[in-house]
Amino acid sequence: MKKEDIQKIAFQIIAYAGSAFDYFNQAIDLASKNNIIEAEEKIRSGNEELNRAHNAQTSILACEANNEDIPYSIIMVHAQDHLTMALFTERMAKHFINIWKEKGC
Repeated sequence: MKKEDIQKIAFQIIAYAGSAFDYFNQAIDLASKNNIIEAEEKIRSGNEELNRAHNAQTSILACEANNEDIPYSIIMVHAQDHLTMALFTERMAKHFINIWKEKGC
């Protein structure tokens, strides 16, 4: 795999993970205002974006698992950071929504 291919996939991950992160933050904001149904819709939208990011990531992981040489890319490192933050924000958003549901806020 060429470095340009890695960078293209990295930018896909950044875009999808960034979109997911935004949906999860919107979900937190909505849930804090007792808009639980709308918040859960944002979670679903965020999860769709996360799936797209994971699919892009999997394409690189599969290449490496097949012993293809994967060149180092700081952009890919950055993409993985975006994906990690989106995953963390998803977990926190779901946690907050559950708390607000239980409290009936």
